[in-house]
Amino acid sequence: MGIQRGAQNIDRGKISKMLMALLSHWGLSTEEQLSLLGLAKTKQAALTRYRNGQPLVNDRDKLDRAKILLGIHTSLRRLFPGNRELAYSWVSQPNQAFGGRSPIQLIDERGMMGMYMVRAYLCHQLER
Repeated sequence: MGIQRGAQNIDRGKISKMLMALLSHWGLSTEEQLSLLGLAKTKQAALTRYRNGQPLVNDRDKLDRAKILLGIHTSLRRLFPGNRELAYSWVSQPNQAFGGRSPIQLIDERGMMGMYMVRAYLCHQLER
């Protein structure tokens, strides 16, 4: 699932809906969801609005985060095609590649850099 800018309009409502479904499947806490979306822990109302169908804000950071998160999801589905449970739980499991931290912990600690690290790791795994 790619998010394109420029001449094509982005359906931010659809992106928001997909992200909320994904975060639910991943079984993340509210705090983890806020962190992944780049929202302060005091912005729970924004998360509630997204859960209720409000389109994702037209903000480059939020759209980039959405693109990376959906890319992580796509990679996990490709890596574990017959195991949906593993594809959904992988982000919360400790991983030696990240110093024993889970991908979610890495992202929480490093923000966008952590997201890029997780995405790059998964892309490398797919190329093997």
